[in-house]
Amino acid sequence: MKTITLNLPEKVDLNTNETIKFIAAKLYESGKLSLGQAAELADLSKVAFSEIIGDYGVSIFNYPAEEIADDAARI
Repeated sequence: MKTITLNLPEKVDLNTNETIKFIAAKLYESGKLSLGQAAELADLSKVAFSEIIGDYGVSIFNYPAEEIADDAARI
């Protein structure tokens, strides 16, 4: 796994575990990580991760609108 170091000002009060879950959720949302990869990053099972991503404004249904339109046109 790749390691990234993030330097933040001292006055920023972040919980490390919550920050990792947030980043995992957003990487899943953007399509950079699969559900399994994001769950692994967050140190959760796929089921547990899928249950918490809504807390970060991310839908479990990560299907771009353009692809839905293309699929509908093909049908």
